[in-house]
Amino acid sequence: QVRLVESGGGLVQAGGSLRLSCAASGRTFSSSAMGWFRQAPGKERDFVAAISYSGSTTYNADSVKGRFTISRDNAKNTVYLQLNSLNAEDTAVYYCAARRWRGASADRNEYDFWGQGTQVTVSS
Repeated sequence: QVRLVESGGGLVQAGGSLRLSCAASGRTFSSSAMGWFRQAPGKERDFVAAISYSGSTTYNADSVKGRFTISRDNAKNTVYLQLNSLNAEDTAVYYCAARRWRGASADRNEYDFWGQGTQVTVSS
């Protein structure tokens, strides 16, 4: 089992930045690919970014390329999402997810464990 706890969300003005963190418990973190997804009210949960177990491979959704960066620190069992140049369309609950496999994936159905989410609200 893997338990995921997100933090770092909040209210920010358009153009601002936030850094989300996801702390994972369990001995398998360093062999697990990780992902970030987001869900706005009334919408589906969408892919944001993913990273392989080693951090050597990352994927970003087209909507966040050049603005968001995913990274991980396996020594701290933590994955991060740096959010820059935020706009109102980025407002959502952001979820961290873990796979049992090492390869990064943009498919939410391939993730086995999920955190409770952290709210990001961007005011325009």
